[in-house]
Amino acid sequence: MTDTLYIHPLTFVSGPQAVEGDAVRLAGGMVYAREFAVVLRRDGAIIQREIVTRDGVEEVFARLPDDVGPEAEAQWSDLRNAHLALELGGRTIRLDQPQVMGVLNVTPDSFSDGGKFMDDADEMQAHAAAMHEAGAAIIDIGGESTRPGAKAVWEGEEIERVRPAIEYCAGMGAPVSIDTRRPAVMEAALEAGAHIINDVSALRYDPRSLEFAAASGVPVILMHAPGKGEDLHAGGDYSAVAFDVFDFLKQARDGAVEAGVRRANIILDPGIGFGKSLADNLNILNHLPMFHALGQPLLLGASRKRMVGALSNEAAPHQRTGGSLALAQLGMNAGVQLLRVHDVFETVQARNVWRGLRDAALTDFGGLAN
Repeated sequence: MTDTLYIHPLTFVSGPQAVEGDAVRLAGGMVYAREFAVVLRRDGAIIQREIVTRDGVEEVFARLPDDVGPEAEAQWSDLRNAHLALELGGRTIRLDQPQVMGVLNVTPDSFSDGGKFMDDADEMQAHAAAMHEAGAAIIDIGGESTRPGAKAVWEGEEIERVRPAIEYCAGMGAPVSIDTRRPAVMEAALEAGAHIINDVSALRYDPRSLEFAAASGVPVILMHAPGKGEDLHAGGDYSAVAFDVFDFLKQARDGAVEAGVRRANIILDPGIGFGKSLADNLNILNHLPMFHALGQPLLLGASRKRMVGALSNEAAPHQRTGGSLALAQLGMNAGVQLLRVHDVFETVQARNVWRGLRDAALTDFGGLAN
């Protein structure tokens, strides 16, 4: 018999003053939650679900089985955990507000750009500079396509693809993450100036990755994907997808810490589009606030994904900006700290407007006349 617990923020308010203080600031950010679902699963089946506000949470915890009491307290604390800023190559990236990560693929078969940034160095540099100038806090560089059916790349070739892009981006002062699952590429990327490891296999693809990540001392992004071999999309069989992804990320977090990765260096990504159906992706997106209970900064990578096309008459990747912005705003409303996107200018503009609304809400006491 296995019991697992989940605390899912359900309703949100503009600020604590709107409900006389009966709200919780999620992850030290700009989002405030009022009602929470405390869910208990036993061997995969939900056996208890109670709705509670901050002032009644201890009473609900007292009714839980003794063996999940410590986990309930830990998740409740983690939901409110304010994350330290990322210090990346002399740049400080604050995590008390959403930050935009720009995507730079240097592959011949990228679904979003068709490989033009690998074939033309001037095009790559111009695109990287435009993202940086538009307000990308981080540029995420990848040399291997991870779309369904993509062929694996030899690590030497992957290094040759990403090194020039990393050197250029680091040279213009941009913090860089390396999107790879191979430790040799991770090492070469950090030597070239990268600051973050972004592994779509959550450091499972190569047994050496965990050791390298721990020794490197840099922040690590751990993403959910059901497959751990060549096909990251294989094996997506879920009993309750949001809870199953939560459990996976919790295990990945704990495994990384056990291997020597500092917990403060771990960022989690639910892996939208990786081994998941449209219904699976929508379910996870609607449960995004729950993932704060893992106590780590969250990354959302939904930009131009297949699900946007599926919901918009099969729009091509370059026609998915509107849907991508809708998902980015969903992430902001859920308190997600990092938004990995292709359309940096548009997303930064949306974030700035969102930020203005949130700032104004904190001084809004209901619009009552004095």
